[in-house]
Amino acid sequence: MNARTAHRAGRRLGTPRIHRGVMRAMLNSLANQALSFETAFPMLRAVLLFPLLCLTLLCAPFTAHAAMEIQVIGGAANKIAVAMVPFQTAQGQPLPALTQIAGDDLNRSGQIKLVDVSGTQSPYEPSQVNYGVWRGKGAEAMVIGQVTTLPGGRFEVRFRLLDVVKQTQLAGYSYNIAPEQWRATAHQIADIVYERLTGSRGVFSSRIAYVQKQGKRYELRVADADGQNPRTVVRSNEPLISPMFSPDGSRLVYVSFEDRKPVVYVQSLSDGARRKLAAFKGSNSAPAWAPDGRRLAVVLTRDEASQIYLIDADGGGLTRLTQGGNLDTEPVFSPDGQTIYFTSDRGGSPQIYRVPANGGEARRVTFSGNYNVSPAISPDGRYLAYIGRDEGRFHVALLELATGQTRVLTDTARDESPAFAPNSLAVLYATVQGGRGILGTVSLDGKTRARLSESGVDARELERFTGF
Repeated sequence: MNARTAHRAGRRLGTPRIHRGVMRAMLNSLANQALSFETAFPMLRAVLLFPLLCLTLLCAPFTAHAAMEIQVIGGAANKIAVAMVPFQTAQGQPLPALTQIAGDDLNRSGQIKLVDVSGTQSPYEPSQVNYGVWRGKGAEAMVIGQVTTLPGGRFEVRFRLLDVVKQTQLAGYSYNIAPEQWRATAHQIADIVYERLTGSRGVFSSRIAYVQKQGKRYELRVADADGQNPRTVVRSNEPLISPMFSPDGSRLVYVSFEDRKPVVYVQSLSDGARRKLAAFKGSNSAPAWAPDGRRLAVVLTRDEASQIYLIDADGGGLTRLTQGGNLDTEPVFSPDGQTIYFTSDRGGSPQIYRVPANGGEARRVTFSGNYNVSPAISPDGRYLAYIGRDEGRFHVALLELATGQTRVLTDTARDESPAFAPNSLAVLYATVQGGRGILGTVSLDGKTRARLSESGVDARELERFTGF
């Protein structure tokens, strides 16, 4: 049973079912990412050729690696105080505890602070709760629950979210899960708690795809949103770039240099089978799924300078979208699939433009500064995240499309690959700290930041997806 099945198996405990949109998978097509190569524009992601040594495809179950460490910086001024009361445990249950995993998720959001639960009893039913005690600890809400063993090595997980001030139940669910669904269930609990308390969709059940470099080896990995459970999809001695989940989450598209030039591949996440999608004359790069999953945008040099084309998901129906001798790259679809945003030097310096997906005139979108690349559109269609250069430093910037207002979100100097969280409330990006690549997240107001790192490796080239 996967996370989607585990979640749908959850039974309500005395409260109405949460809105279906929160409970089902939100399949998001986010911005395609690409490795930064030195060209005429130092960080503009263009198409270069690299020699091939070897690439090994892991068609068997993915390889697991050490998990990432997470550092949370800052947060909202008025955080919601939540007590994650340790659940009543069952013999042989997995570790760490569900409340630890879910609590770490909520703490990472920057919107919730965890109340110290030491020195108190751990109720697991509402009738056992002394609300006065928890109000005295400063809690505004609390999570209680229990784990019991079931036949066949399975577990039943029951949890309730309680309003400490009003002394009412906000949510309650029961799950029948296998041990391998332990972390997925904890993330689902965090999603429900976050949505109930903030009114915004939780994204803790999401997955991320990223390229990690260790020495001279590149690995394309898929992991939980908290960096745990990383699994290697492809391992290579040559660069792997531009990973992007298909809208249904079943496949990854990416660029490999195993053919002594960039070639676009599509790979199944269930069995590891893969195929070439774009292997035309010249270079093939920067793939981006359309929201319906039926076609992709790719960047080719088959005719002249780097230009954007549309191609069916089966590799047919190639159509050229942009024209001229400019360098056009990094396409990404709008959430409705009607518009494609991309990076181009057609105005003399790299800027972000948009063009109708069915063809037409390209219009410039970014005007702040003389260097803006790597567009990412929020799932709600309101924001454009991108990388802007200021005095030689590369930051994540945010543009509100309706008003044109722009603000810088990060204070690091070598940021790359912005991608939105599925709830449009945070941006995931790659950067360099202490001489090595790490992954980071930042809220749209720039106040809450989290950094994910793994000892001894460089992380870059990321993509985010809300899983089942």
